[in-house]
Amino acid sequence: MSTPEKKEAHRGNKTVDAKSSAAAGLRELFIDELKDIIYAERALVKALPKMANNATDPNLKSAIGEHVAVTEGQVDRLVQVFQLLGESDRGKKCDAMEGLIREGENILEETKPGPVRDAAIISASQKIEHYEIASYGTLVAFASLLGEDEVSELLKITLDEEKDADFKLTEAAYGSINLEALEEGE
Repeated sequence: MSTPEKKEAHRGNKTVDAKSSAAAGLRELFIDELKDIIYAERALVKALPKMANNATDPNLKSAIGEHVAVTEGQVDRLVQVFQLLGESDRGKKCDAMEGLIREGENILEETKPGPVRDAAIISASQKIEHYEIASYGTLVAFASLLGEDEVSELLKITLDEEKDADFKLTEAAYGSINLEALEEGE
């Protein structure tokens, strides 16, 4: 006889039936992933100002504020990508970004203003950047395989911007914010 724990463990191992709208080829998967990331970027344009407004470190506040403008440019670049591909730029809900944004909002509620909150904002922001780096890295590879060289170049620009944003967040964390958060707790 199977125990409830064993039954539950096996549920996660089931083969999943694909939806009728599921991608059948790499190009369809590529377009689907592009729809996912444009939704994510548009959601970030709305969410980042809240993070900037709740940061206390002037450099962190400025870095996030600057990244809003960069993200707006990334959305514009994605619209251009969709035009080059002859596809609609209508996004598809990105559950991952929704979760990352929600986690960032929870961090604001769970930390008091000051260095500890700033360290938490960096943590949440870097999780977002790492998701974007993974997404754009995959999109660049797909575009290259599909022979979409111009699209690949546009996506590579965004990938480099995301890596740069992650680097700046790391500098802010190690430069002073994490040490100030440590001192505040002592």
